[in-house]
Parts: sequence; structure tokens; C-alpha cells
Amino acid sequence: MWVPHYGPEDRAVFETRATELFEVVVTSGGIKDDDPRITGDAESKAAFDLLVRLNLVTLDRAEDLWHAVDPSTVQAQVVTPMGTRGAELLTESGQWARAFSGLAQTWRRSGHTDRGPLTEIRGPDAIGAFLVASVADAEEELLTAQPQGLRDGATIDEAARRDKAALERGVRMRTLYQHSARRSTTTHKYVALVTELGAEVRTLDEFFNRIIIIDRRIAVIPGAGGPATAMVIREPNLLAYLVDMFERTWERGRPFTNRGSADQRDIALEQRQMTIRMLIEGHADPASAKRLGVSPRTYAGYIADLKDEYEAETRFQLGYTMGRLGISGNEPKGGGSES
Repeated sequence: MWVPHYGPEDRAVFETRATELFEVVVTSGGIKDDDPRITGDAESKAAFDLLVRLNLVTLDRAEDLWHAVDPSTVQAQVVTPMGTRGAELLTESGQWARAFSGLAQTWRRSGHTDRGPLTEIRGPDAIGAFLVASVADAEEELLTAQPQGLRDGATIDEAARRDKAALERGVRMRTLYQHSARRSTTTHKYVALVTELGAEVRTLDEFFNRIIIIDRRIAVIPGAGGPATAMVIREPNLLAYLVDMFERTWERGRPFTNRGSADQRDIALEQRQMTIRMLIEGHADPASAKRLGVSPRTYAGYIADLKDEYEAETRFQLGYTMGRLGISGNEPKGGGSES
């Protein structure tokens, strides 16, 4: 049986002009073909035509009047076929997804390397699509390192949906951020979601590069061409090296929790010490801010705090005073400044 199709454009007309016209027909007790409220303009004519197609008005030829029809008798004729089509599409899309999943597993088992051990991907959309597909194929483990953790809400939401699906399949996940990520409300929400599902999240004061490792068979790292490029690594020896680097960095991280003020003090101390190291090593403010994972303005605030702490008016005085006191930024915990 042929079922008429109604799209978003029809619904937009239905919710505005067609609804108003239906109310006119109801309150008027009927309306004639040549009524100016129907024929007055193209929009009114289109709205009335839609009411006719929906069978919400019917023509009484004896009276030559269009009368309204009870909407409850019409709704099922329109809505039910849509629901049926939606269910059929969901079922079909699920079957396609399973078919593609089987192909992906066959490809992985075959050992094909037609594209070589290294593949470059260009463009944010292409990178995003590759990550979505690769994480969807993850079977055992996801290792991710995300420097400069103050990601925007849209990026966090996309990651949350992707990672939630993987965790619910039983995939283990560990994520590493910089300490600065703890200042982000959206990151806190993301961490609360994934840790509740079994993920582990830690933070570190040091700078590290972005990486995503999937089942220890694929790694995605930034490309040399800037933020719009990425490299996909499949070479086993290089993968083993990258996993080892992640594990060593992971061991130095602190669990991402809100427990206790002691952890917060330790994290603040580690950020302070790294600021001192950046200052002593002579890095420019933008580079230092990037390595700390904060904005240049926040980094300038850290320097201002150090000036107050050491009673210095200029950076030169600050560096001289710290040098005289033997401050290097590598002091053990609790071994801070004594001025």
C-alpha cells in the first residue's frame, strides 16, 4: 500500500499556517473554495492543500463547503507509518553496522598493510570520522592522552558519546590530562561519566603530546602539518614504544578526583614548580602556557604570584632571587622556597 510521505517542510507549514487555517474552518463551521483566507496568498493556498492531503478537511459537495475532520482519526494515518519506517531504518542500520563490523574484523585478522604502517589523514572531518569508526571497533582497550584539557563543550560531548559506547561494550579505558583540565567544568562532567562506567583518568603537570591507542594495534598522533592532520600508526614495534611511553607517563599521574585538599595542594605545588622551570629555562610566555595547558593570561597570573612570593618587581629580580636561593623547580614535595 502506498503511504504518503510528509517531511520537515510539511511539518513546518502544518505547525503554523495550516493549524491556523484548521481553526478557521472549525470555528466557521466550514469554508468555501473561493474564501480569501484560502486563496489570499501562496502560503495560505499551500497550507490548505496540506490540510486536504492530510484528510483534515473534507468537501461536502451538497453544501460546497470544506468541513474539518476530527484530528484524532487522522493522526494514526500519518504518524504510525513514520514510526514503522523509523523502526525499519533502525533495524536496517543495525544490520549494516554488524556487516561492516565483520568486514573490519576480517581486515584486521588478514594482516593487510596496503596503506603501509603509517597513514596520514587530512582535515578535521576526516580525522573525526576515522576516530569514531576506530573507537567503535575497539574490543579491549583505549589509551588516550589529551594535553591542554580545556576542550570545548562540543568536543567533550562528542568524546563522551563515543567513549560511553565503548565502555558499555566492556572496553577498558585510561585517559591522561594535564593538571589544568581540573579547572574545566565540562571536563569534570565528562570524567564523572566515564569513571562511573569504569574508566580511569589521571592528570600530570608535565606537557605531553596527544595520542589515542586502540587495542594496541592502532595509534593516532598529531601530524606534522598542524592541527588539521593526523598520523595513523600500525607498525608493531613503534606501537610498542608508544604504549611504553604512555605507561611511564601514566605512572607519574595523579587520579582525577575531588577527594581531599592534600591532593589539591600537591597539584598546585607541581604546577608552581613547572612554572618555575619554564621561567628559568627562558621559554616565551605562549610556549610556557601551552606546556602548562593554560591560557597565556593564566600563566601571567602564575608569574605574578611568584613575584609576590619572592618580593620581586621584575622577572629579572625574580630569576636572580630564585637563583640566589637555589630554587630550580625540581625540589621534592615540601621543599619549596625559604626566602
